[in-house]
Amino acid sequence: MLTMMRAVWVPHAGNMRTNVDLRVHPTRLKSGGGGCVRAVEPHSLAARSGIQPGDVIVAVNGHFLRDVIDFHYYASETHLELVIQRGEEALYVTTERRFGEPLGISFVRPTFDTDIHWCTNRCEFCFVAQAPRGMRRELYVRDDDYRYSFLFGQFVTLTNLTEEDWQRIEEQHLSPLYVSVHTTERDLRRRMLGKADAPDIMEQLGWLAERNIEVHAQLVLVPGVNDGVHLERSVTDLVTLYPAVRSVAIVPVGVTRHHAPGVRAYTMEEAAQLLEQVQPWQKHCREQLGVTLVYPSDEWYLLAGRPIPSAMEYDDFAQLENGVGIVRRFLDEWKRLKSRIRRRQHRTFPLKEGRPSSEELQSQGRGKTGITVVCGQMAAPILQKVCAEMEALADREITVFPVINNWYGGNVAVSGLLTGRDVIEQLQDKQVGRQALLLPRVMFDSTGQVTLDDLTPEDIRQALGTPVIVAQSPSDIWDAL
Repeated sequence: MLTMMRAVWVPHAGNMRTNVDLRVHPTRLKSGGGGCVRAVEPHSLAARSGIQPGDVIVAVNGHFLRDVIDFHYYASETHLELVIQRGEEALYVTTERRFGEPLGISFVRPTFDTDIHWCTNRCEFCFVAQAPRGMRRELYVRDDDYRYSFLFGQFVTLTNLTEEDWQRIEEQHLSPLYVSVHTTERDLRRRMLGKADAPDIMEQLGWLAERNIEVHAQLVLVPGVNDGVHLERSVTDLVTLYPAVRSVAIVPVGVTRHHAPGVRAYTMEEAAQLLEQVQPWQKHCREQLGVTLVYPSDEWYLLAGRPIPSAMEYDDFAQLENGVGIVRRFLDEWKRLKSRIRRRQHRTFPLKEGRPSSEELQSQGRGKTGITVVCGQMAAPILQKVCAEMEALADREITVFPVINNWYGGNVAVSGLLTGRDVIEQLQDKQVGRQALLLPRVMFDSTGQVTLDDLTPEDIRQALGTPVIVAQSPSDIWDAL
């Protein structure tokens, strides 16, 4: 039962008022449930309601909260009743929100309970299991939680969901979900996942499709295991589920120096064969469905030395974070930026055919000094081409430095898996000096401040004695010049 303790009125915008009652529900509040508020936006509905950082929102409209999904789902009404724990007291807040008005709250953690769904699969090709020691602690966590899939686009296998989870997915319409399919053949998938009782993925995807819940699927291919005829079967099956299956990414297995026996990387020839195998499916999907639907990740094209497809072939870039279309985005951004630079230079130096001389550049305070751009080995050819064009336009030197990934080893050559230690070790004798050092944004965490091995841009600056800039686009590189 709720026991009234005292009541406080908090001013609200307009003629509306927010009623804040101090009430207590002893048994529930002692359970430690609810979400801890990290920040409250000034002048927001939450601020006007008296909610403060450190408060724990326990329930909304009579529903106890498990995560931010619950919070936003149950707080979508115009009339809100919130139970908030502040220290040893419980506040009961009633307020009205305008249609579409955000509450202005962020939480410390996206999940409020400790019941995260851990991965119980035993995949021999699991990249987390191949990770060396010495990285940020969270990088060793193997979760398989559908909530993180919905919130952040993390891939899950759908092998550990309870009946309650499926009901919640349907009730709250958690769409889209990102699913690691790997293969649609049940027995082969069970062997790949190391889980003898893994459900039939096609039945699960069909269930989601019937409820209009969209899925972005990925097929991580392992040479000689789920490629070839198995890939043909998987693509055939997944295409039948369009439009519920909105995209299918084909990704090569990542192999570090700590890989399991028998797992290897793809060769250049095999990458070329894969692209040829997938191309007819892409053509079929564009003709029949109006979308490409099946998207090899950028690694296949770079490994095979093939041209990157046009932006049109990536449709809405649904799996950009999975390495599908990043290179095309980068190239197209440079193309647009290059056009603007040339127009601007032509207006400034009309008699020089758009290109100023070194003397003119220096008169504007722009000398012949340059920058060093760090990247992974795989991105180097693309970046070198772009930076060569920048050099010609800016009359400054750009050094592209591909860093070898000694930390992971194996076939790991993408910029997003570079470590601060590898950058420092391979650049410390290169006399970078006063040149600005540009590090790829993707090698840092979500804040842009910490590498996989827990170093910051400042740590790298001090170790190398050179200015450090975190960059992620052609505009960032050009601005650094």
